[in-house]
Amino acid sequence: MDYIIYFVITIGILVFVHEFGHFAAAKLSKMRVDVFAIGFGKRLFGYNKKSGFTFGDLPKDFDTEGNTDYRLSLLPLGGYVKIAGMVDESFDTDFTKEEPKPYEFRAKSVYKKLFVITAGVMMNLTLTLLIFAGINFFQGKQIIETTEVGKVTQESVAAEAGFQTGDQILSVNGQKVESWDEILNTMFIDNIGKDVNVKVSRAGIDTAFTIPYKLIAENSSQNIFLPFGNTRPYIGSIIEGSPAEDAGIEAGDIFLSLNGSNLLYGKDAIEIISSNSENSLPLTILRGEDTVKTTVTPSMDGKIGVTISDYYTGPIKYKSFGLVESFTQSVANIGQYTVLTFTMLKSVISGDTPFNQSFGGPIKIAQFAAKSADTGIISFLSFLALLSLSLAIINILPFPVLDGGHMVIIIIEAVIKRELPIKVKIAIQNTGFIILLLLMVFIIYNDIISL
Repeated sequence: MDYIIYFVITIGILVFVHEFGHFAAAKLSKMRVDVFAIGFGKRLFGYNKKSGFTFGDLPKDFDTEGNTDYRLSLLPLGGYVKIAGMVDESFDTDFTKEEPKPYEFRAKSVYKKLFVITAGVMMNLTLTLLIFAGINFFQGKQIIETTEVGKVTQESVAAEAGFQTGDQILSVNGQKVESWDEILNTMFIDNIGKDVNVKVSRAGIDTAFTIPYKLIAENSSQNIFLPFGNTRPYIGSIIEGSPAEDAGIEAGDIFLSLNGSNLLYGKDAIEIISSNSENSLPLTILRGEDTVKTTVTPSMDGKIGVTISDYYTGPIKYKSFGLVESFTQSVANIGQYTVLTFTMLKSVISGDTPFNQSFGGPIKIAQFAAKSADTGIISFLSFLALLSLSLAIINILPFPVLDGGHMVIIIIEAVIKRELPIKVKIAIQNTGFIILLLLMVFIIYNDIISL
């Protein structure tokens, strides 16, 4: 239920912002807007000045007479703004039987058409800019001040990459690193698509090795390594009615010791819990600034009903930003993630990165939205900003049905100085819609099999 709620909230915000951009630009350009829809397909309910608040579809011959019908539709996977005189997601072509009217999209200048088409993307970029700027201004940047590698087990990806427990990372691809943030940025963003050369200090001796990009790409969604000696098991969420709830464990708790053993990693906690089914285990918890003692009894299957991850507890530095600098940093963030997005897209097309590692559909969005919300409002806002940026980037691609596809058609018509035949436009829309629908089905399928 949490997944559904946060999915609806996330998609609702993003779609509203995007479509409001088109709506506002059309109104400013003196175009008639017939429909403002959140969702696709059957109209569930809506409002317009002519008929008021109504449920179900409007009659086929119903004319809003210029009063926009604001509606919520059945499929919550997007939305659209129906502008008079434009071939769009509604596939309405009745307007072509008459001469262009002054309030129609087709009667406006190229500049106004481009303004309306790109306004949705600009609104998504604006939302991203404001969220990043707000986070930079009110929270600043958190810097984890360590370059020491955490516990590396023999079968782990970190071991395959060449790391060993306690390695002090000195440089990545020749660039000196002094914090964990610099390591992650240099390894996963600045050098994406490349093999990574890492130099470490191991037992006082400098050692260098190369990590193949394919290994990094295949495991980019995992924590390949963690800061050493400054982590504790962190409780992300709790299942209702579980042994953890019975023991009084709460989301956000940090495990200090379990069954007499001092804990540094979530994996240690999991091993103790799974090997002590139905045994009462003494547990010491850090909750805020308080230390809480309790006992927990794992179920018969060796679980207590929590999600456990590793939480960094070492030195952290916060870099603060002024108002202007917050926006400058926000622009830099957008540029960095945009480059990362296109590099990842190129990597997927070339086959270097698996499709399901880079793209996610409704299920993954719901999962990440819920997890980020559980972590805190800043995490949720950061996720929302990244998703808004992704929506802007995807929509501006020159693909039929998307805003970028409409933009290409407008530019072509400007060059040839006449409208493309309506049959050609409909064919382009239909083709793009079918491909997009198939892609969505494939993405949802990947979401399901990766659960």
